[in-house]
Amino acid sequence: MSFPLAEWIDGHPHCRHNLAVSGMIRSIPSPVPSAADVRRARPEELRRRLSDDLGVDDRRVFLTTGASQANALVLLFLARNRRGTSSRACRVCLPEYPPLFDDAQWVGFRLTEGAEPAELALVSQPRNPEGDLWDRARFLEWAADARSVLVDETFREFAGSRTLLGTGRPRLWATGSFTKFFAGDDLRVGFLVAPEESADAFARFHGLMTNLLPSYSVAGALRALEDRETIRRRVAQIVGRNVTAAKAAFPRVRPPKGPVLFDRPESEETGDSLARRAVAKSVLVCSGSFFGDPSGVRLCLTRKSFPEDLRAYLAVRDRGHRARAGGTVGRPSVRGRAVVARRPPGGSGRARAGPS
Repeated sequence: MSFPLAEWIDGHPHCRHNLAVSGMIRSIPSPVPSAADVRRARPEELRRRLSDDLGVDDRRVFLTTGASQANALVLLFLARNRRGTSSRACRVCLPEYPPLFDDAQWVGFRLTEGAEPAELALVSQPRNPEGDLWDRARFLEWAADARSVLVDETFREFAGSRTLLGTGRPRLWATGSFTKFFAGDDLRVGFLVAPEESADAFARFHGLMTNLLPSYSVAGALRALEDRETIRRRVAQIVGRNVTAAKAAFPRVRPPKGPVLFDRPESEETGDSLARRAVAKSVLVCSGSFFGDPSGVRLCLTRKSFPEDLRAYLAVRDRGHRARAGGTVGRPSVRGRAVVARRPPGGSGRARAGPS
């Protein structure tokens, strides 16, 4: 079983124009460790390298099989240790990556977009699906009255930005992955950074709930870090060209810092309708309904074929615009301050590592 966004992507592998995959897999070479790399790979070394990059003590860094597992572990740990049954609010900013808010609900949090004090605030930076990157002042203001904060920084390498761990914000958790920027899907390596005050308690929890990573995975992640500058040049060449194409197609949209952008058609056609029409023409995009905002679709800028794929998408979108006489923009249902994220037909599911 999978979660709905991944099921949608995995269920249409033969589309000629794929604008749905947010990582660099098959666009750049994936990290491949040598046999010698595997023999000498040590998790402690990977944790040390990550701690040096992030500017934190290595005792705060924990390895996982991906960002999805990292996020789930943090949410489960925080849910178990929240202050009381009356404090269950989890602040989100839709649209947002679905496993983040789905997992939060699974472990007992109540989603809200309101200004009420929250037990937890969670957000991706750069954001998935909009690709925008908040400045530090905006982030700190948004998270100000939340007891704990979880930031998914899976797309941070694309932006070349500093981690938010350096803001000094207390009770801040951060997660990351080698599957997007580094094209390390086969490695299955992610990580999380716990706050100083929670590191010891989380270490015991992590040891109980997870297994050691295979030596191949550790070696591949170390190889990716060693080759980062070569990878960065390759990624910048591909994504930079695609951002230029996106700017020409969407002049009113701020160029994304992450490898994704969110298109809301002027025709006000819903994302569900547009995604279905597109896939019928062998163009794969992801409806905003997966992300809690059905007013548009997510496009990914990771494929070398993006300019051609974008033209195919625009042809489908504009054909629908000419055919429609009007309509209303779908929005997430809001009951008071509690958010109910809408879904395409098929319902919700648990997160797993895979296309996103």
